[in-house]
Amino acid sequence: MLHILIADDDAHIRELLKHYLQAEGYVVFEAEDGEEASACLAAEQIHLAVVDVMMPNKDGLEVCEEIRKYYDFPVIMLTAKDQLWDKEQGFSVGTDDYLTKPFEPKELLFRIKALLRRYRMVNADKIQLNGTVIDRKSYEVHCSGKLIMLPMKEFELLSQLASYPDRIFSREELIELIWGTNFAGDDRTVDVHIKRLRKRFSERTDDFNIKTVRGIGYKLEVTKR
Repeated sequence: MLHILIADDDAHIRELLKHYLQAEGYVVFEAEDGEEASACLAAEQIHLAVVDVMMPNKDGLEVCEEIRKYYDFPVIMLTAKDQLWDKEQGFSVGTDDYLTKPFEPKELLFRIKALLRRYRMVNADKIQLNGTVIDRKSYEVHCSGKLIMLPMKEFELLSQLASYPDRIFSREELIELIWGTNFAGDDRTVDVHIKRLRKRFSERTDDFNIKTVRGIGYKLEVTKR
């Protein structure tokens, strides 16, 4: 059974979400502040976390940073604010999705299920985007049955984005993931490689699109069939 952590200082929200999640068969763990969330992360196996931004002792941004540093599972951040700057902060520390209060519990359920599906793709040797298949063992991309050999950094960049469809990655995050923390260049390197990937695949397929998220970075969207 999948374990979900709800970290929110509002007891009513925790109880409401617990009710809906348990009805879907999830095991729910609760934390009323960031410190409790950290303790739960250390003690339990968590598969997804729903984290409120504004919490006492340790806020949701710090909790998200901790999850990205020590664990590997999706995070949905909750906030009462709907400002772009607040969302930019959340995505910069690695959140996978953002939901503004008030929200419908069923919408959160839809997002949880979608994220869990995407994360299951990450451990697969092959990532399928409609007719495009990315083989992470052979470093090959097959597009409608035709083999495409990409330069290594382009392949790694495409594979990273395709592993987490719809997740927004900042340029800084992509630099660290693909080029490493000791990279001496600047984040325009990401823009150059994205431009090359777009050019290569726009001529061959519409299976997916790499979108620019203004002021933040990039995300890959799979075309709905």
